Amino acid sequence: MEYRTKEEQVADYLRERIISGVYARGSRLKQAEIAEELHLSITPVREALKLLEAEGYVSGDSYRGARVVPFDPTASAEILQLRLMLEAQLVRGAVDKATSKDIQELRALADEFEAAFNAGDRASARGINYRFHRRMYDIAAMPQTLHFVQILWARYPFDLINAVSGRGKDAAAEHDEILRAFAEGDSSNAVLSMRKHIESGWTLLKPD
Repeated sequence: MEYRTKEEQVADYLRERIISGVYARGSRLKQAEIAEELHLSITPVREALKLLEAEGYVSGDSYRGARVVPFDPTASAEILQLRLMLEAQLVRGAVDKATSKDIQELRALADEFEAAFNAGDRASARGINYRFHRRMYDIAAMPQTLHFVQILWARYPFDLINAVSGRGKDAAAEHDEILRAFAEGDSSNAVLSMRKHIESGWTLLKPD
């Protein structure tokens, strides 16, 4: 995957770790520690934190450190509906543009996700799941729509959903359904499969 700047690379790295639960909600992110971990200067880390603050992933003073924004359960039902609408557009665009190489890359990520889940490595599985969806949506070449989806992801309880027992097995099967539709060039079925994937995770929370 190609990026324009180091800041975007760092932002995506941090975004993945927040969504996967490696950085727990409410935890503090120290830019010096992140820079050391990534073998980078402070500047791209500071700028990446500013990007994530604008998207709603973190809050606070990015110069001294930022905190992962806590989950707001009252917003989730609305966020779900927005995800379904916008991600449907990305799936359609991705199916229309996907090459055989793109599908092979998605298949490799789906297999990697399932292997990590079967090995009991949930943290890795959650990170791979993020990369699977991000890679798929990159194919659509709809950067503004993807930007808004990433803002929605900041407000969605992925960490809570992915902690539910058995979710990984179901998600792996749902990934397979999505990829079958991709391989057939069937955008309508791909959208339906993605909708099922998103909604099945949401129902595990049993919101009031």
